[in-house]
Amino acid sequence: MTYQAPAARPSASRPGPAGARTVQAAFAFGLAALNLRIAVASLSPVLTEVEHDEHLSSFGGGALSTVPVVCFGAFAFLAPRLTRRFGPHHLLWYALLALTGGIVLRSVPGVLALFGGTLIAGAAIAVGNVLMPQLIKHDFAGRAGLMLGCYSLALSGGAALAAGVVVPLESATGWGWRQVLALWAIPSLIAALAWLPELLVPDRRSPNRRRRELVKHGGADTAAPALRALWRDRTAWAVTLYMGLQSLGYYAILSWLPTLLQDHGMSDSQAGWMLSFSSFPGMAASFAAPWLQQRLRPAFVAPLAAALLCATGFVGLLTSPVSGAYLWMTALGLGQGLAIGLALGYIVARSPDAHHTGRLSTMAQGIGYLIACLGPLGLGLLHSTSGGWSLPVAVLLAVLVAQTVAAFGASRDRHVLASS
Repeated sequence: MTYQAPAARPSASRPGPAGARTVQAAFAFGLAALNLRIAVASLSPVLTEVEHDEHLSSFGGGALSTVPVVCFGAFAFLAPRLTRRFGPHHLLWYALLALTGGIVLRSVPGVLALFGGTLIAGAAIAVGNVLMPQLIKHDFAGRAGLMLGCYSLALSGGAALAAGVVVPLESATGWGWRQVLALWAIPSLIAALAWLPELLVPDRRSPNRRRRELVKHGGADTAAPALRALWRDRTAWAVTLYMGLQSLGYYAILSWLPTLLQDHGMSDSQAGWMLSFSSFPGMAASFAAPWLQQRLRPAFVAPLAAALLCATGFVGLLTSPVSGAYLWMTALGLGQGLAIGLALGYIVARSPDAHHTGRLSTMAQGIGYLIACLGPLGLGLLHSTSGGWSLPVAVLLAVLVAQTVAAFGASRDRHVLASS
């Protein structure tokens, strides 16, 4: 028998906190979200130094950049089981602590520690990635659009902060890349401490009690769809492919943009700044994405605009990467920021309740990030074999075409597993 989603209904969770509790919960959520890209974005501006010090080839550097994205996909499938065991709020706290440890380990000398720490940090972020849309749907059901915008803004802001200050910090302190990268354990630890009050809410103190409450309110895991049911749903696959393809382009650029600009004569610090600069228009676009998703009609206009903006940036990188850098980074930032905001918004909007959101988030981010990992690794391989950047950027343009096709299904106003 084919599983069918129930009709859309209000969240079965208790009403969100009011007043000061709302502010505190939103602040803690934002701090956690801010840290979900810092560990990845802080590496790319110093990737050339890492390759030199650890004797890595371009392919090895691409592999290092790919490890977190592979983790985002592979470990996402563990999130539902871990959520049932610990509860989403406790699990996010554990993930932030693991992220802190992974960042510290990554800075220990040696290739094994470098890759091992990156693996741990990537696994922690993977769990956080899956939990965040589910927490928005559950804890902020009445403010889902606003919180989605804040979530996307925090992701872009964390990436901008990390990419923009790594090289200046090296220059200002005289430290090497290991010491500077280790500093990013501080904000993740602060986020873990800020999240502690969320664990003291009475119905979150015991995961077993939490499960009993879900059963009482009709939100038990037995009411949630099996993940395999989503694998037969076209809408779920459209959301998954859109998430994966836009992430492929994002992480490819995040990993290799500074190197591309450095190869065309730009200084290390300026190249890192350009990556950071692209995040500023990206933050504005990602924050506006939920509003645009709800109001622009036809619904396909928003993802089409995102693709056209990204295409403008890619073409600019092919033709005049240095002289027009600010223009291309503005277009690329707007396009990628809008795309990630839409992708996250589709996970929430195509789900009738928090449990469907959790399952769709697992599928879209698990499979999606496994697709995305081809970006950093593939661009590194294409660059190594071709000796230039024309072929890698041309492939990114081709990916945009597939991303646009996936947007047709993802932007349809239809819940997953709904009757036709």
